[in-house]
Amino acid sequence: MSTRAQVRFATREEGQSFSEHPDKIHAQFYVHSDGYPEGLGLDIAESLAMNNNPTLKWEIEELQTLHGDLEYIYYIWQGYDKETFISIFQGDFGNGEDFECIFVGTPEKLITTYGSQLEESYYKLNTNYDR
Repeated sequence: MSTRAQVRFATREEGQSFSEHPDKIHAQFYVHSDGYPEGLGLDIAESLAMNNNPTLKWEIEELQTLHGDLEYIYYIWQGYDKETFISIFQGDFGNGEDFECIFVGTPEKLITTYGSQLEESYYKLNTNYDR
């Protein structure tokens, strides 16, 4: 089963909370699989933090496109001379209106938070593997 997500781009504006959906977004991408923070979240954070462009399986969409089967929505917050932040919302197969904010932070914080979880999962999987 796929883990669907959207990545939305929003401008950092005075008074806008990073843990709430913004009124305006400028672009969004649809990701059909691996939309969880340890997959897509790390790809986004590493791309922003390391200034490189890994090959991602994103589909550019019209801003009014709604999906009814999302599990995650990502917001990338940027502003001139301001630090970039990422917000992650999670829900149960909806369009995002009632999703809960599960992460707010810099790309580096996302890498630290979810990268360590991924390493632990990988280690646990491989220590139980017999050859």
